[in-house]
Amino acid sequence: MARQASNENDRARTVLAQEAARIIVEQGIEDYRVAKIKAAERLGMTARGSLPGNPEIEHAVSEHLKLFGRESHLDLLRVLRRAALSAMELLAPFTPRLVGPVLHGTAAANSAVNLHVFSDSAELVAVRLQESSVQYRPYDRRLKSRRDRAETFSGFQFTQDNSSIEATVFPLNGMRQAPISPVNGKPMRRADSQAVLKLLRGEEP
Repeated sequence: MARQASNENDRARTVLAQEAARIIVEQGIEDYRVAKIKAAERLGMTARGSLPGNPEIEHAVSEHLKLFGRESHLDLLRVLRRAALSAMELLAPFTPRLVGPVLHGTAAANSAVNLHVFSDSAELVAVRLQESSVQYRPYDRRLKSRRDRAETFSGFQFTQDNSSIEATVFPLNGMRQAPISPVNGKPMRRADSQAVLKLLRGEEP
C-alpha cells in the first residue's frame, strides 16, 4: 500500500509539473511557485501537498518545449541568443554575462534575455545606453546573494534586435560569486560572449 501511495504521489507530481510548465510557457509566468499553485488549482489538487520542486518544473518546461514545436523553439533560442550577443557587445565595458532561460534553453516566446553586468556605478551603465541612443526603463531586482541573505540590485530593461533585454548591475566584485538560482538553489550559471557563440554553433560551452 505504501508503494502504491508513493507511485500515485509521484504521478501526481509529474502531472502537476507538466501543467505548471504549460502555464509558464503559455502565460509567460516566471515565478515557478505561482505556476505550481495555478496548476494545482486547475487540476483540483491541493497546493498544500507535496508539490514538485523547481528543478522538476524546469525539466518539465524543457520537455514541453521539445514536444510542442522543437524546430520553432530552436529558432526562437537562436533569435534570443543573437540578441543577447548584440546586447553584450553594446555593454562590453561592463563584462556582461548571459544567465537564465535563454542560456539554459528553456526560454519561451515571451522570455526576456537576462544579463548580469558589472560596475560599481549603475549610472555608468545608464550613460552607456544613453550614449548609444537606447531607450531603457530602470528596475530593481531582489536576489539571494547567499542562502540566508538577499540584496537589491539595479537594472535596466531595453529592446535589442526586437528582443527584451534585462541587464542587472552587480558591483565589480560580484563577478566572483553569482547569486543563488531560484530554480536549484545553486549559484547561477553565467556565460560570456564566447560561450554564447558556442551555443549558437550548436557546441556545448
